[in-house]
Amino acid sequence: MSSSLFVFVTLVAFSVSGCTSVALAESVDPHALPNVVIIYTDDLGYGDVSCYNADAKYETPRIDQMAAEGILFTDAHSPSTICSPSRYGLFSGQQIYRSTGRGGGAFEGPSGPSYLKPGTLTLGQMLQAKGYRTGVFGKWHVGLTWLDKDGKRLGGGFENSLLIDYEKSTPLIDGPNARGFDESFITPNCPNTDPLYLYIHNGMVVEPADRRHKRDTLPNPGGKWRWDNDEGWRPPHYDFVGADQLFYRKMKSFITSHHKAQPQTPFLAVLSTQICHAPVLPSPEFNDVTDAGPRGDFAAELDSIVGKTLDLLKEIDIDDNTIVLFNSDNGPETLHTVWMRQDHNHDAAGGWRGMKRDGWEGGHRVPFIARWPSRIPAGRVSDQMTNTTDIMATLASVVGYKLPNDQATDSFDMLPVMIGTQAADESVRPHLLTQSFRGEFQIRVDDWKYLDHQGSGGNNYDNGNMAQYVLPEQAPHSKGQLYHLANDPGETTNLYFKEQQRREAMQSLLKELKESGRSAPLNRVPIGIGNIPIIQN
Repeated sequence: MSSSLFVFVTLVAFSVSGCTSVALAESVDPHALPNVVIIYTDDLGYGDVSCYNADAKYETPRIDQMAAEGILFTDAHSPSTICSPSRYGLFSGQQIYRSTGRGGGAFEGPSGPSYLKPGTLTLGQMLQAKGYRTGVFGKWHVGLTWLDKDGKRLGGGFENSLLIDYEKSTPLIDGPNARGFDESFITPNCPNTDPLYLYIHNGMVVEPADRRHKRDTLPNPGGKWRWDNDEGWRPPHYDFVGADQLFYRKMKSFITSHHKAQPQTPFLAVLSTQICHAPVLPSPEFNDVTDAGPRGDFAAELDSIVGKTLDLLKEIDIDDNTIVLFNSDNGPETLHTVWMRQDHNHDAAGGWRGMKRDGWEGGHRVPFIARWPSRIPAGRVSDQMTNTTDIMATLASVVGYKLPNDQATDSFDMLPVMIGTQAADESVRPHLLTQSFRGEFQIRVDDWKYLDHQGSGGNNYDNGNMAQYVLPEQAPHSKGQLYHLANDPGETTNLYFKEQQRREAMQSLLKELKESGRSAPLNRVPIGIGNIPIIQN
């Protein structure tokens, strides 16, 4: 990819003239806390949504609609370039470094304990403290404590999955219900790629994994897209192909039953999808609905789920006062990116260098959309730097929760950007941290990006399918990389030596942010629901 490659964003936006001068809408109580729905997708790249990628080889009309009715962020990033550390960032508002003192791998099998350590304030706990009922559905993947018959904690792996003593292990001591969620229906790790396939409902295993899964019992779309389906251990009843439809039904049941029983009590619902993680197994009704192969069909299924969620909120008349956030845990998977480029001329990374696991932009620049009809003006696009970790401080600002200085230490309040009170040329964030596969850091300051490592920080580009993406190294003897993204969005020209003063300043800042225990400001003050203008319909 060349340095002349830029990413273009197109939106069919609704007119928002006059949105900054708003009056109270009669249908919305100005002091009623909003419901919150977070749709957290897996391995969905910047180019995998058509409102981010005008050249996408399929369309995502319901996600595009969500963006047109809210705000789309073009400079949003996942905390990490792999699953588990990013999920820690979502639920804690912190980089994984704050939990481990380094990076963090992706959990497999009966592995843990949770990255969410006791004493770490979670998103669910914060909202519970403000009277919310909270639920999470789908992929959990921040680690769980599993015990054997002698009460010893197990590690990950295939054989250890058979050593679980379910009676001793449940209810799970560090599952969602012990970390701020009233209701949960989850899989411990990746729903369709793991040594351990299980459903866990409110801390209890629905059925033990007592038999070996055989991948040839599943369809293999296109003759290759079943790739990465581990032959792990499974219970008698487990739905690989319909994973996200099941998770959606569980979330729908939570929302509808809660609204019927306690309509005045706000809720948080997190839907954590399998899509677009490998293996690519679309539900049968989505096979061949696009011209972009099985992964295009997978994206269409995700789009449908987003649409069903938005429709549900309207059906039960809570749409106006419900915040919906759409985000991804990292960039697109390697083989997925290669195959989509080769087979369909579709760039899942959206023109950025790198992909999942990498410290380059394609590994962590992801879609992020926010919609709240009564408070977020429609049709807005923002180039503010933001991170998934910011969701926590942003929601704290909405509900009036004052975050302690020792919690959510990498979380910035993006609410002023969302509601249109932040000047476009004033960055909320003076800097932004991400971590790649090995836990190495990348730091942004304005358009400058410093990678505290050589190479990708993740994938091996020496041979095979990845070798075609190797770029000549401009500073082969450097210990890191420095790029100016406005001039060089493809991260092609390493200025490590040419901009020594800039590089040393960013190295010093990175050291400070690591050692200080925080990157977010001290004494954050929430805006509070009563101070957020309501949009007149």
